[in-house]
Amino acid sequence: MDLDLRLVRYFVAVADELHFGRAAASLYISQPALSKQIRKLEEQLGAPLLVRDSRHVTLTARGQRFLDEARTLLSIAERMQQENQPGVLRVAHVFELATSRIVVDAYTSARKDIQLIESALDSVGQLHALLDGLLDVAIMRVTPQMLADRPSGWRHRLLRLEPMRLVGRPGDVPRESVSLHERPIEVFADARGSGLYNAHGDYLSAFERHTGLRMRWLGTPGAFSHCLAALMRAEGSAFLFESDSYADKYAAAGLPVHQPTELHPHYPWSLAWRDEPPARPVADYLDIALETADRLDWQRFSARTSAPAWLPADDPAAPELTRR
Repeated sequence: MDLDLRLVRYFVAVADELHFGRAAASLYISQPALSKQIRKLEEQLGAPLLVRDSRHVTLTARGQRFLDEARTLLSIAERMQQENQPGVLRVAHVFELATSRIVVDAYTSARKDIQLIESALDSVGQLHALLDGLLDVAIMRVTPQMLADRPSGWRHRLLRLEPMRLVGRPGDVPRESVSLHERPIEVFADARGSGLYNAHGDYLSAFERHTGLRMRWLGTPGAFSHCLAALMRAEGSAFLFESDSYADKYAAAGLPVHQPTELHPHYPWSLAWRDEPPARPVADYLDIALETADRLDWQRFSARTSAPAWLPADDPAAPELTRR
């Protein structure tokens, strides 16, 4: 799902006014145009946000929850919005995943003269922020839908193939590898139709189709501490399907971490930047990111297991790997 910040702003204006006419006037657009854009947002989210009649506008329960999320998103966007100064670089992280943090650490060590402004956004949010001029460079998962919806204006290049692993329950016997079919598989992600489905969910859906699994989708708790707490209080036997970045954190917390026996999934992370001559801070960031990837051998499938490596068949990273 591609969430347009413009539509989010329109919704917040209507929610503030609870009146389409006043909201349209504040946005300098017509009332019919505003109504059309709000319907488009509701279609994207898969749920009504507003209840309308001839005299009143009220928020649905989903609309009230989304309003809080929308204000947070717009606050982040406003914080990132500033003139493109030569001594400033704006980047974002996907939760506490390690890839972008490792690159940022390498960049700040090499370019101490650059002020770094960091925010947290998922892959879709990063792409929108990048194209809206709110980010200078992104580290994200590129999906086929992104390329279909935004075929121009940006470029991307594979940065890392991050292995995926299976996390057991407290007290499980440590094992090097386990079968994907031994226990139910759980994921911290939002399912299709939830209104919060994103690039991560798209990857997991492709994994389900390939393996024939029907995983348990548990939502997105957010920070690792919330994920760990949810896993510690979980009941029943299952494996959590998780990225290497988080799997290492679970292992440090004492939970067993295993390799899947049947195949070895990898999550592709890409650099993305606007299709224009990059300013020096951006060019240096791209160079340092790729140097880091080469030093850490990120652009090869992991050799931890003899199981065949896997990516979604239509993943934009696949042609780049084939060329290599």
